[in-house]
Amino acid sequence: MKIAIGLPAYNEEKNIASIITKLQDEYDFVIVCDDGSSDLTGKIASKMGATVITHEKNKGYGAAIRSLFLKSKEIEVDILVTFDADGQHSVNDIAKVIQPILDKKADLVIGSRFLDETEKDIPSYRKTGIKIITKLTNVSLKEKIKDSQSGFRAYTKEILFKITPSDNGMGVSSELLIKASNFNFKIAEIPIKISYEGDTSTHHPVSHGMSVTLSTLKFISIEHPLKFYGIPGIAFLIVGLFFTVWTLQLFSETREIITNISLLAIGTIIFGTMLMMTSIILYSLVNLVRENNN
Repeated sequence: MKIAIGLPAYNEEKNIASIITKLQDEYDFVIVCDDGSSDLTGKIASKMGATVITHEKNKGYGAAIRSLFLKSKEIEVDILVTFDADGQHSVNDIAKVIQPILDKKADLVIGSRFLDETEKDIPSYRKTGIKIITKLTNVSLKEKIKDSQSGFRAYTKEILFKITPSDNGMGVSSELLIKASNFNFKIAEIPIKISYEGDTSTHHPVSHGMSVTLSTLKFISIEHPLKFYGIPGIAFLIVGLFFTVWTLQLFSETREIITNISLLAIGTIIFGTMLMMTSIILYSLVNLVRENNN
């Protein structure tokens, strides 16, 4: 069984050596994606004997995950474990995360922060953001999960060959779950321990949360256009019909057209129709692309 541990890393010279040392004691393949670091992250990882992928400039977390996927596919690993390089994750938890794959019970395993007492250690603002994004992500998943944003995951080679991440930012976490679910891959969660000692986040919480939310909505709209556009379209058409009937009723009684109500009727019907057309067109395009890829 060929298991690779992939570390997306950006300016992690303080942590990278100790993490690689611990990983190499247990696993033969350690892949580091140096995502345009301005420090010695890449050089240290290379001297430690890890396989290093170098981005000349910082492209983002999603781009680093994509590079790890492509390299793992190239060397034909059986399991890829993505593992943060900032010292939050415990190497001892890797065996637990890959076990459901070894047991043939899952294709994608999430190291979840919301399955045991670890949840109490998560900063409240971060916990709230993760739960909101997870609820959005769950709209598109056949199997509901509790932690859509954990970077500690294990993927089978089938996923590596079937899915190539496209989002360059933190939205890649939701993207992979949505796409895996659409391909009917089995998703499981395993509780992990995580450390929030020190400042381990390089992202502003508000901008980070907005970016991930928008990316998640983008993938939901692409993968499930009938839900994302069609349901609101129907709602607007119903509202438009209500205002239309109201306008006609008032006209029959007073022989006057109430401008505000009639404009609301026209506007909501037009907007609802546009949403319905968008949902149908996008649904047709998505299915055409899927058929061509199969």
